[in-house]
Amino acid sequence: MKTLLLVDGSSYLYRAFHAMPDLRSPHGEPTGAIYGVLNMLRRLRADYPADYSACVFDAKGKTFRDDLYADYKAHRLAMPEALAAQIAPLHQLIAASGWNILTIDGVEADDVIGTLAQQATVGGARCIISTGDKDLTQLVNSQVQLVNTMSNETLDEAGVLAKFGLAPEHIIDYLTLTGDTVDNVPGVPKVGPKTAVKWLSQYGTLDNLMAHAHEISGAVGNNLRNALNWLPRGRMLITVKCDVELPVHFDELVAPPQDSVQLRSLFERCGFKSWLRELSHAAPSPSAKQTGEEDGMRQASMFAEEARVPAPVHYETILTEKQLDTWLEKILRAELVSINTKTTALDMMTAQLVGISFAIQPHHAAYLPLAHHYPGAPDQLSREHALLKLKPWLESAQHKKLGHDLKYDQHIFANHAIQLAGIAEDTLLQSYVLESHKSHDLDCLALRHLGVKTISYAEVVGKGAKQICFDQVDLAIATNYAAENADITLQLHQALIPQITMQGRLDEVYRNIELPARQVLYIMERNGVLIDSVKLGGQSRELGEKLINIETQAYAAAGQPFNLNSPKQIQEILFDKLGLPVKKKTPSGTPSTDEEVLQELALDYPLPKLLLEYRGMAKLKSTYTDKLPQMVNRETGRVHTSYSQAVAVTGRLASSDPNLQNIPVRTMEGRRIREAFIAPPDSRIVSADYSQIELRIMAHLSGDQGLLRAFANAEDIHLATAAEVFSTPLDAVSNEQRRYAKVINFGLIYGMSAFGLASQLNIERSAAQQYIDLYFMRYPGVADYMQRTRQQAKQQGYVETVFGRRLWLPEINGGNGMRRQAAERAAINAPMQGTAADLIKLAMAAVQNWIEREQLHTRLIMQVHDELVLEVPENELALVKENLPGLMCYVAELKVPLEIGLGEGENWEAAH
Repeated sequence: MKTLLLVDGSSYLYRAFHAMPDLRSPHGEPTGAIYGVLNMLRRLRADYPADYSACVFDAKGKTFRDDLYADYKAHRLAMPEALAAQIAPLHQLIAASGWNILTIDGVEADDVIGTLAQQATVGGARCIISTGDKDLTQLVNSQVQLVNTMSNETLDEAGVLAKFGLAPEHIIDYLTLTGDTVDNVPGVPKVGPKTAVKWLSQYGTLDNLMAHAHEISGAVGNNLRNALNWLPRGRMLITVKCDVELPVHFDELVAPPQDSVQLRSLFERCGFKSWLRELSHAAPSPSAKQTGEEDGMRQASMFAEEARVPAPVHYETILTEKQLDTWLEKILRAELVSINTKTTALDMMTAQLVGISFAIQPHHAAYLPLAHHYPGAPDQLSREHALLKLKPWLESAQHKKLGHDLKYDQHIFANHAIQLAGIAEDTLLQSYVLESHKSHDLDCLALRHLGVKTISYAEVVGKGAKQICFDQVDLAIATNYAAENADITLQLHQALIPQITMQGRLDEVYRNIELPARQVLYIMERNGVLIDSVKLGGQSRELGEKLINIETQAYAAAGQPFNLNSPKQIQEILFDKLGLPVKKKTPSGTPSTDEEVLQELALDYPLPKLLLEYRGMAKLKSTYTDKLPQMVNRETGRVHTSYSQAVAVTGRLASSDPNLQNIPVRTMEGRRIREAFIAPPDSRIVSADYSQIELRIMAHLSGDQGLLRAFANAEDIHLATAAEVFSTPLDAVSNEQRRYAKVINFGLIYGMSAFGLASQLNIERSAAQQYIDLYFMRYPGVADYMQRTRQQAKQQGYVETVFGRRLWLPEINGGNGMRRQAAERAAINAPMQGTAADLIKLAMAAVQNWIEREQLHTRLIMQVHDELVLEVPENELALVKENLPGLMCYVAELKVPLEIGLGEGENWEAAH
């Protein structure tokens, strides 16, 4: 006899969710229900080998039962978000494990199972139903039995009789009498299992019982008679429908083959390491001792070694005019083309094109070499000629392009006078939106999402002294590497974009924030900023003189000369010779001399204070006054920073080469460096900075009436807070009280504790706690927001910005207390910092669109934290100053008004 194995997926999904602990993936996603259901399926497959099998889930939307009874399942709570988040990956894993999945609109999973069981009975097959739902006992017959892997219970005909006291054919009548509280189907009031069994044993069927209802005495008899009009409808609700029109017959449900590649990718995403080991056939020794990170690295290594047998690929090297014409025809017809450039260097402003790769479908790609120079290199098409042919397509906005960090490729084409257009997708940004807390390089993404070990850059060009430039790489090797880059990017897009689209708000973040910001960042990087190298040279000399002076003072304070850049010598002077108290130690057990320690010691001792001054000035000199003049581009005469869009988990941008976001502005020397960022002749620097943006976002998120009122009335928020906390009229608040309030305002949005506040204000911890209590008493909405946010973070593993960006907190449910507390603090601040990041990106796009629409010569040149910096011709200054506030303040509508501080001057510092 053939066997059909059916799984009630919906039943087990809920039971696994509530039975399993709060398991989380490495990046904070809930996985408990996934693990529980998969474990059950694995056990089932081992215990009940079957010829046909399927896992059946409820479909979304109403069923025919909702039309029969409006209150059907009305008492059920909405699906917990942590459970809903597991459904899509669970379905993917079940399918990849070699199961058929069925969801049929308009009916429940029970009805699909009932229909398939009926088909099996008629077809002479045995049917095993794995479920925890008692309603399905009505399906049991000589060929159908139920199994419950969670309780190890098996119910055949004898088992049903033993458990319920009735044969399976009486279960519908039994459940109709007792009702189903889970589905909100009423039975006869006060009738429980014993009464129902007694009545059905006496009268045989529900219909016969109803016909003799007048014979039942007492209150329960009255209840039965009052329910006579309801019971037929109740029975219809209870009865499993066994004639559903299905797209398949039971004997077509042969198990599909297991997709090991997909399983590896999903197991790694969920953090199911033991199952990964099974797939890789390399279980570790029981005595192996490894850290989580080492274990993860080992898993990734095994993953790479045991990755699937690669699908056959066809990578072509374009060396002839005919080949180029053929590929040009292909990419002109393609809906989306993956493109990747190979260059002579990594510097975006100076690198030259060595070759271009294209992919229009998975496993098919081509590499167009244009400037490979090595002994024996074959003839290649002229770079100028090939680019001339490709230029119309490259510059066509109608032809959509895909890439991984296309901002870089856009610069490379610009270096060859080509303005790349039609940039529709970017897998770097897709990965960032989905998993901001993980790595986004192509090799890691391929391994994580495709189970593919890609060729690394180091494998192609070598390392260290033996590293060669890409234009010296053999064409066969270059083709495999470059074509694979384009191919894998296309495959990643196909894997990532459905996940983003499924999460509507993430799709909006990707489409409406990240992609437009990418284009503006490219423009800002291309614009660059004008530097006064002469001024920086003068400042560098001054800093050098001050450093010598500080050195002399430090020698005097130490009583001897020493190397102010040597932690070891500093340690010996401070703790061995001077006997200063040790505040903390390094992992090796020696006294620490880090900045935090020096700041604490500087409160009481002169030498640590001098060391801090020395370090600060030395960093300014080496990082900015010495280095910036060396970074001026010879062609443009400007400095061109690179903005990294996919680094900070909060959505903030990062600036590098040079880093323009870390110039210290609390010291006179730091502020003077900004004086060297100048406007060209007949232009001005304009700075527009969101005012108290994170506090305003806190007011919006918390909905606290006190904060909302203060911002709506344009009050000084720190003055208003001081007045509330100290119960003082606004006009009587002292400068000291306002300073305390400012520290409290900013401290609490970063999750500062009473201990931290006490340290900041140099007061007793009890006093600090009293200030915090007073603050929350005056602003109860803030306290509610913080508590609510912590709970959401623990349930979901992430928090969200106002716009839906997900900010993952992998440690929020971790076992390490300090890390968990840090994650809780981050959970409070991340939505504010992330929303501020979203706002500045929206503002950048709005301002740039306006500049282009008005055809202005004004340039966006920098973005620093919550500030936009523009270079504005004097004849456009009035127009820019008039429109900039509106452009930035109306990119989003919050519960409080947004404000910007606007300034202009001949240099960046003067604009503040």
